[in-house]
Amino acid sequence: MINMVISIVGARPQFIKLAPIANALKSLNIPHKIIHTGQHYDYPMSDMHFQQLKLDTPDYNLGVGSASHARQTAEMLPLIEAVLQKEKSALTLVYGDTNSTLAGALATVKLGIPVAHVEAGLRSFDKYMPEEINRKVTDHISEHLFCPTKRAIKLLKAEGLKGILTGDVMVDALMMFSKIKATHPYKKPFVLATIHRAGNTDNKKRFMGIWKGLNLIAKDISVIFPIHPRTMNLYRDIISDHEKDLSLIDPVGYLEMITMERDAKCIITDSGGVQKEALILKTPCVTVRKNTEWPETIELGGNCLVDGDASAIYQAVSDMGERSIPETGSPFGDGKAGYNIASFIKEHYF
Repeated sequence: MINMVISIVGARPQFIKLAPIANALKSLNIPHKIIHTGQHYDYPMSDMHFQQLKLDTPDYNLGVGSASHARQTAEMLPLIEAVLQKEKSALTLVYGDTNSTLAGALATVKLGIPVAHVEAGLRSFDKYMPEEINRKVTDHISEHLFCPTKRAIKLLKAEGLKGILTGDVMVDALMMFSKIKATHPYKKPFVLATIHRAGNTDNKKRFMGIWKGLNLIAKDISVIFPIHPRTMNLYRDIISDHEKDLSLIDPVGYLEMITMERDAKCIITDSGGVQKEALILKTPCVTVRKNTEWPETIELGGNCLVDGDASAIYQAVSDMGERSIPETGSPFGDGKAGYNIASFIKEHYF
């Protein structure tokens, strides 16, 4: 028996995944506290989402901030450990594939506390992608593996692990929050771009290929680019010079983002979550990566992979922008993942 569940989050996608689970835990009267590592800390990347998604204020904010992967993860570990030692007899939930995920899982398991991984079993098979290392290590030290898809179950089985099929909490979030009326000031048609992964932003040559591709596209159609603060800091001088129909904006809240995704003619991204949201919203997607942990989006015709080359990105957007996404059943569940996870916890721990 335990006396509470503790969620460890730190990045924008995790706040979104947290919302359906927090609601489900509350509906089943399961005590729940939130540790925010502070991995994302700017208002548009953090507090805005807690406000829009009506999440409780985190019980702990560790304020770690930005750093290299090693330093950031290392700084989180003793801080998370101290909270877990204070809040005894807890089950820890970690989400996704960030440094907060890995640090949360490591600190928890080292204390002999059970840890459950939400969004377990995803694989891009690219060991040089930090997210791949985080998710794989987390899966192998977690007590419970909550899987979004049947494919994730199979991938875990191949590694000798047993997953629990719950569906994808991102579907829950879309179904919950897409009902809330949100607006944006951008006139259709437009292309929406989100580029933030280290594989694209830390390699200047690769980023410049993407940047030139966005400017090529902006000669034909408006491009809206909510730019991550880290990307802005890296390339502030370069991106000050761009086509007039390429609009650089601050990151937007989740409600505005899914509305923009729905209205876009095509989405250019390197985000796993945006790939899924695009498919569910029937918006064509071009993923600027060599691989994806969500191959279902490609198999169902809603997504394609393209390298960081300007002409290749331009051509992919031209091709995908004319594509009609077929009406198919979602491989990501029926919007009950949060309740499925909370019910499992209730049955096994309370």
